[in-house]
Amino acid sequence: MGDPLFLVIILAVCAVVVVLMIGIGGFAKGGAFNQKYGNKMMQLRILAQAIAVVLILLYIWLRGSGGQ
Repeated sequence: MGDPLFLVIILAVCAVVVVLMIGIGGFAKGGAFNQKYGNKMMQLRILAQAIAVVLILLYIWLRGSGGQ
């Protein structure tokens, strides 16, 4: 658990959750925020998810190739 890459993965997943919650909150509330930032929040969420998935795959690859 003290692995630096694992901690970066946890931070990336938390970033995805924060962006997702902001996007859902803006969508639920509607109004000017959703009209102005709704699409940008979705794009940011997809980017954050892609980064998190790449980090997870890197972690699995490194651990599977004798990096233990």
